[in-house]
Amino acid sequence: MILVINFGGQYCHLIARRIRELGVNSIILPYKTSPKKIKKLAPNGIIFSGGPSSVYKKRVPISNKDILRLGIPILGICYGQQLIAKQLNAKVIPEKIKEYGKKLAWIKNKKNLFKGLKNKEQVWMSHGDSVSRLPKGFKILALTDTCGIASFGNEETNIYGVQFHPEVAHTTKGNKILKNFILDICKAKKDYSIKNLSKELIKQIREEVGKNEVIMGASGGVDSTVAAVLLKEAIGKRLHCVFVDHGLIRKNELKIVKERYKKLGLQVEYVDASSVFLKKLERVINPEEKRKIIGHTFIEAFENKAKQLRKRYKKIKFLGQGTIYPDRIESAQPTKQASKIKSHHNITLPKKMGLKIIEPLKELYKDGVRALGKQLKIPKEILYRHPFPGPGLAIRILGKVTKERLEILRNADHIFILELKKSGYYDKIWQAFAALFPIKTVGVMGDQRTYEYVISLRAVTSKDAMTADWAKIPNHILEKISNRIVNEVKGVNRVVYDITQKPPSTIEYE
Repeated sequence: MILVINFGGQYCHLIARRIRELGVNSIILPYKTSPKKIKKLAPNGIIFSGGPSSVYKKRVPISNKDILRLGIPILGICYGQQLIAKQLNAKVIPEKIKEYGKKLAWIKNKKNLFKGLKNKEQVWMSHGDSVSRLPKGFKILALTDTCGIASFGNEETNIYGVQFHPEVAHTTKGNKILKNFILDICKAKKDYSIKNLSKELIKQIREEVGKNEVIMGASGGVDSTVAAVLLKEAIGKRLHCVFVDHGLIRKNELKIVKERYKKLGLQVEYVDASSVFLKKLERVINPEEKRKIIGHTFIEAFENKAKQLRKRYKKIKFLGQGTIYPDRIESAQPTKQASKIKSHHNITLPKKMGLKIIEPLKELYKDGVRALGKQLKIPKEILYRHPFPGPGLAIRILGKVTKERLEILRNADHIFILELKKSGYYDKIWQAFAALFPIKTVGVMGDQRTYEYVISLRAVTSKDAMTADWAKIPNHILEKISNRIVNEVKGVNRVVYDITQKPPSTIEYE
């Protein structure tokens, strides 16, 4: 077993997930966990997570330094490395040059932690502080052109640190590094399997729900569909789904959803609340305000339908949701030290409904949801559809949301996705979409001056949405997409392609 000590890092659960992928059990504990409790658990190893704090500031998460004296192998990641350095009387400083995104690391010591790696490896950085002086007895194991101590270690105490994030997909040999630490250094046993995940979750749902019934908002996306099918498998006709059309969905979305849900055998009630949403979003520009308005308006529309259903089905006591881990980790602080990034429409639901929430996918990432969907025999075209945000096109229109802008964006996005599918690139990309900028630029069409909107195309590669790189779509495909959008979508005269990574950007614009 490996313990993951949480210092408020966004990737904390991702670390635990990577450990489980290696077949080893993992438990996440808060940074205040005592050395006595850790010793009692007798883990094979400990990993200190990253976090948004600076170790040299006041009132930041600091674990008991006696943990370092337990004789248990420890790996510190990012903030975790800096904390180890501080507690061992080394020095951590703020850097003038910050590191975000892909970097090339030079591996100086290819034993133990970096066994089997090349001299140079791609790693993923996300930090503004660095260790500037080594703890006594430690050696530099890796460095970058701007970070002199990208990794350090002490082979006698088996305490190691890395400034980068081996748990994210864009550290190309990250899993190898974790494997070296967990299986070779910690000598942990393989005692974890997800082969029977659907059976385990169905059993949990049945125990939790009992003889009661569940109402659930189903959006047609991967997460809510998998959650709905899972609930249906567990409780059958005692699941009642509601699809709220907020008017912010993709082109032809309602028709597609109805056809697919019918094939899956789901009972669904459809609610058209588009005019209400658009009215409430008038003149709203702030992204957080948009999300909150959409969240609360969604639940109002959902509540109205729920009241009708609860008159018919007296045993509805639960509200099902397809919330997955990235939704929760970016929407609310998992610890007091974690940084809130954005509100999620399913996280801001008011408590007045009087229903107990059930979130069967809450500990899973997108690829875990898809793996679960395969176990449930959900068709590939549903499981591998690109993610679509709960607030819909509203957060892909920067600034005010209007009928005109929604129509422009729907048509542009439809062309983008259609051409990606035709070219065979859709399945190679994690997520692709169009966004509308609230600015107009000068153009020329048919010898006439135009003054129209800018459409930005965004396409990224990722494994879990916690980090993402921009997709290298061939120029001739981008050219065709751009030409089609400008020629076929009235109101657009310029198309740009976003080549920013996450971090520092998020995948969505708002």
